[in-house]
Amino acid sequence: MRRISALAAALALSAGFVVAQPARPAHAAPNFKAPFPCGQTWTYSHHSAEVRQALDFVRSGGTTAGTPVLASAAGTAYNYYQANGAGNYVVIDHGGGWKTYYFHLASYGVANGTYVSQGQTIGTTGSTGNSTGPHIHYEQLYNGVGQVISINGVSLAPYPGSYNQKYLTSDNGCGGGGKYWVDTFANATGYRDAFMNDPQGVLYKGTNYVFCKVWGAEVRVGNQYNHWWLKTDLDEVYPGKNGWGAYVSAYYLSRWGNDEARDNNGVVIPDC
Repeated sequence: MRRISALAAALALSAGFVVAQPARPAHAAPNFKAPFPCGQTWTYSHHSAEVRQALDFVRSGGTTAGTPVLASAAGTAYNYYQANGAGNYVVIDHGGGWKTYYFHLASYGVANGTYVSQGQTIGTTGSTGNSTGPHIHYEQLYNGVGQVISINGVSLAPYPGSYNQKYLTSDNGCGGGGKYWVDTFANATGYRDAFMNDPQGVLYKGTNYVFCKVWGAEVRVGNQYNHWWLKTDLDEVYPGKNGWGAYVSAYYLSRWGNDEARDNNGVVIPDC
């Protein structure tokens, strides 16, 4: 196709012709990830009466209420409240006309106007506003228009009309986006954080995957010790607890030494 020069365009306009201008290209969507924690599987549905292309997510095989809500992509988060509708909700502006919405939160996780990274906690799942039970109402908008929701570049359409027909497992906040395989020599208790607060369940002895590591409380037996804690998914979850994304001491690794956290190939497990 020939390019119309500025001079040619000016002559055409002076002659009364209309020169077609090329349409502005749409900004590519961010690589959105699921709005709930790494390793968790949630089911979702769509209410046909909704104008925008929203999905409602509830946790499959676990407790929905109080579960962290994560940013699908990086951006600036804004907190809002609507008593008879969205309740406590967060809007993240990702730039380029793209925004995501997270409704019915029990609480906010960041201050209004905070820049958040992908996978950062922005609130907790709840049932505030016009809601009949805990869930995440989630939307992706481009220039104010609701879009069919895509996760990791894959469309979730066609939407199911009820729960437990389709499921989504999150890789959001997995730390490096991969799994690191390790051998453990004994069953290990998993905790909510790296300081042994709130036990969540048990990681069984054997070959397990972990996502990343954080520095925390020392675990010591005799001359053997470790301050690293490994984020993983537990095999046994205590009633009412969350076994996904719990922390287990690297003391239980079958290989390596004090204050080391490596996988079975000797690769240093990345920081969370």
